[in-house]
Amino acid sequence: MLKSNLRYNTLILLFSILFIALNGCFIYHEIYAFAFLPLALSVVYFSFYKTKELLFFVILFTPFSLNLESLSIGNIGFYLPTEPILFGLMIILSIRFIKRGNYDKALVSHPITIAVVFYLCWMSITVITSSTIVISLKYLIAKLWFVIPLFFYMITLFKEKENMYNVIWLYLGSLALVVSITLIRHYSWGFDQKSAHWIMSPFYKDHTSYGAIVAFYIPLTIGLLFRKKNSALIQYMLILILTILSVGLIYSYTRAAWVSLVAALGVWTLFRFKINFKYVMLLGIFGGFLGYQYYTDISIALGKNKTDSSENISKHIESISNVSTDASNLERINRWNCAIRMFEERPIFGWGPGTYAFEYAPFQHSSERTVISTNFGNKGNAHSEYLGALAEMGIVGLIAFLAMLFFVFYKASMLYIKLDDRELKTLLLSVILALVSYFIHGVLNNYLDTDKASVPVWTCFAIIIAIEIYHSKKKVIK
Repeated sequence: MLKSNLRYNTLILLFSILFIALNGCFIYHEIYAFAFLPLALSVVYFSFYKTKELLFFVILFTPFSLNLESLSIGNIGFYLPTEPILFGLMIILSIRFIKRGNYDKALVSHPITIAVVFYLCWMSITVITSSTIVISLKYLIAKLWFVIPLFFYMITLFKEKENMYNVIWLYLGSLALVVSITLIRHYSWGFDQKSAHWIMSPFYKDHTSYGAIVAFYIPLTIGLLFRKKNSALIQYMLILILTILSVGLIYSYTRAAWVSLVAALGVWTLFRFKINFKYVMLLGIFGGFLGYQYYTDISIALGKNKTDSSENISKHIESISNVSTDASNLERINRWNCAIRMFEERPIFGWGPGTYAFEYAPFQHSSERTVISTNFGNKGNAHSEYLGALAEMGIVGLIAFLAMLFFVFYKASMLYIKLDDRELKTLLLSVILALVSYFIHGVLNNYLDTDKASVPVWTCFAIIIAIEIYHSKKKVIK
């Protein structure tokens, strides 16, 4: 045994000396990539033998991930270190599944899973018909490296109830630190609106993506506050985090995020007071009828609103409905109109996943262009998860996306009603409200092509299925 340990330690020492010598030579010749070899080998080892721990590391580091494009390293919107790791996990988990061939039948037959698979299948078809196949193929692969580890594999990890809370805590802790850093930097600029657009860089590309995720985690933080197992220290920590996120959201100056939280509050009211969904539908139909009847009057009223976005919070809120002079609102309408025109030209298959930014420029009308318009797609995408899907994957793509969301919210709502476990009900409701905030925000912006949004959204999808399949006493899959 002693000789075996001595031989093992000698080999480690020799390899270490060899690595240091080789790395020194590479550095001398200004080749620095070799220095990352131990890290790469560690990632490979964890991928095979510590998959859960590696995935948890990805979630922990996501708020801090850096975009190569924003760092002016190439023209690829690739996030480090999260996306390379997710890509590797996608391959390893796919091979592992094919080799073992065993997957929970309840999971495979779940309506949400079926809807996700249909969405991915249609996306695959539109890659073939894409105007730029290479871009669409890359987009599909990127979507898969989010869905396979963070949805399909994560569901199996959520057999252990505590893992659902761990995943929320991992992202939340890092996000709170990012928001704290942002607020400290913002304080030095006097919390002015202009600096709010970039002050969260390089962690988040702009204030809208930052605001969307901060809003997403506010309901989840409140949900954690109601967990009875929390110690006094944890409770104080959560109150502090909630305060940091709330202040961060206010000074993000992200109007869409504010609106999304108001919508989440409205949905909470429906659950809290057990308002029948049919009454909500009737109210929605009635509101739509009134909107149609008084469309002209509403348009005139909106046209009179000249309040632009401002550091004054009340004026900033008032500017939400300014569609006559506010450049941000007008540019968003410009992008939406482009998406609709793209759909009209290719209504079935669309232009291909991920191609909007490369194709929309010719569809702009000179009368709709604004001072912030561009032909290069470098200032946001379609500014809508829904119209983006419509332009890129056609009418079937939009239906597939909406069907996925329908089953997520329908199954989650039915599950909430029938759950007995109060702790799980609280967790599930906070997940529902977080998703409501994101997909309401998704009317005005789209971020599901980034790790910042995809990590929490897909893991929340996984939480809903896991609670139903593994933790609810009453199965409600039918």
